Amino acid sequence: MGQLTQVTQKAASARGIYLELRDQIVGGVYNPGDGLPSTRALAEELGVSRTTVTAAFDQLISEGYVTVRQGARATVANNLARAAINQEPRPGYTHQRLSGYAKRAMELPPHLPRTENLPFDFRYGDVSPDDFPKLAWRKAMTTAVLARRERLAYGHPAGCQSLRQALQGYLWRARGIRCEAEQIVVVNGSQQAVDICARVLVDPGDKVVTEEPCYAMARNVFLTLGAEPVPVPCDSDGMDTARLPEPGRHTLAFVTPSHQFPLGGVLSVGRRRQLVEWAEAGNAYIVEDDYDGEYRYDVRPIPPLYVSGQGRVVYVGTVSKTLSPTLRLGYLVLPKDLVEPFVRSKQIADRHGATFEQEALASLIDSGIYERHVRKMRRINEKRRAVFLDAMTEAFGERVEIVGTSAGLHVVVWFNGFQAEDEEEFARKALAAGIGIYPVSRSFAHQSERRAGFVFGYASMPVQSIPEGLRRLSSVLPIP
Repeated sequence: MGQLTQVTQKAASARGIYLELRDQIVGGVYNPGDGLPSTRALAEELGVSRTTVTAAFDQLISEGYVTVRQGARATVANNLARAAINQEPRPGYTHQRLSGYAKRAMELPPHLPRTENLPFDFRYGDVSPDDFPKLAWRKAMTTAVLARRERLAYGHPAGCQSLRQALQGYLWRARGIRCEAEQIVVVNGSQQAVDICARVLVDPGDKVVTEEPCYAMARNVFLTLGAEPVPVPCDSDGMDTARLPEPGRHTLAFVTPSHQFPLGGVLSVGRRRQLVEWAEAGNAYIVEDDYDGEYRYDVRPIPPLYVSGQGRVVYVGTVSKTLSPTLRLGYLVLPKDLVEPFVRSKQIADRHGATFEQEALASLIDSGIYERHVRKMRRINEKRRAVFLDAMTEAFGERVEIVGTSAGLHVVVWFNGFQAEDEEEFARKALAAGIGIYPVSRSFAHQSERRAGFVFGYASMPVQSIPEGLRRLSSVLPIP
C-alpha cells in the first residue's frame, strides 16, 4: 500500500486520522509538495467511511498543513513552517517574552491550596461545609435563575444594583459604615479587591506600608506589581504606628485593624487616629481588609477604620468567612473620588462578577437570612474556639502561648523552647501523621530570632475532631 500504511488502524476516526497525518507532516515523513493518499484509498485502507477521512483532510486544509487543487490529490503545503508540535524547549531556553509582572510572579513562592484530604487539618481560611446554608442558598439561586429577564446581558462592573443596595443596609447595621450604594463595588473575593487597589493606587517602584507579619497574598500583590513593601512591626495591639515611616513617600498602607493577620491584635483607637493622620499628611490611602470582622466573641465587633478614616480608607469586605470562600464574593467601599477609577479598572480586569450569585446574596441579605446565619456562625465558631483552647491547653500546657483569641477564626500558637527554623520540620512531621499545621513564618517578610509558631484555623473542623487532632499532634512534635 506504500504510504497508506503510515496511517494506522488506531487512527480510525476523523480526529485520529487528522492527528497522525499532522504529526507525520510536522515530523518530516511527508515533505512540502508531497502528495497524500486519496480520501477514497485511505478510507478503504482503514475500513472507515470516506466522509470520516474527508473531515480529517478538511481540518488539515483549514490549518494550512495541506493544499488541494481541482482534480488533483491533496499535497503538503509548500510554505509549511517546521515548528514541531509539543516540542521540548531548546537547551538554555528562557521565557524571554514574559512581562516583568509575570517574571516577578514566578519568583514568588507558590501559595496553592492543599489538595489531599487530611484527617485533621487546621488550615486557616477554610470553613466547614456543614455550616453553609444549602437550602436557603439553593432557593435564592433558583429564584435568581428563574427570574424573568428581557435578555441575558453583561452586568455593571461595579456589581448588581440589588446587591450594592443590600450591602449598603447591611454594612450600616452590622459594621456602622454609612455610605451610598454607588460607593460599593462588588469583587471576586478580597484577593481581587487588594489587586484592584494596588493597580489603581500604586505604580512600579512605589513604597507601600504593610504589617509585619502580613497576609502573604496581599504582600505578593504589591511585589508582583513592582512596588516595594515596607513592613511595620505588629504587637498585641496591631500595627505599631509609632514606627510608621515618614509620611509623603508612601502611596498606600495595607492593614487588618479589626483582627491583625495572623497575630490577632486589634488596632487601638489611638493607633487608628495616628494611622489616619499619617495618610492625610502624606496624601496616601489606607486599604482596610476586614476579612473576618463579624467574628468578635467578647464584645461587639470593633468599628471599622473606614468609619473614622475621613475619606482616606478603602474598606474590603467578604463573605468567604461567613458563607464560603468558594463563592468568590467580596466588596469594596470606596471614597467617592475613587469610585470611577476603580469601576473602570475592574471592568478591564473581569467585565463583571457572576450575576446569579450576586442576586442570590442580595436576596439573603434583604430577607434577613444572611444576618441570622452570621449570628449562628458566631455562636458555632465561639464553641469551636473554646474547645480548641481547652484542648490545646490540655495537650501542651505551659509549653505553648496562644495569642489572638478574642476574634476571628484562627489563633497563633507559639511553641516555647523552639525557634522559627524548626517550623517547617514540625509541619512535615505533622503532615506525615495526617495533621495540617501552618508555620507563621510564611507571613513574615523578614525572618528574625523568635519562637516557633503556627497559625491554627478551627472553623472548618467538626468540634469533636479538634481535641483528637491536638492530642495526636502532641505525640508527634518533640516538645519536652
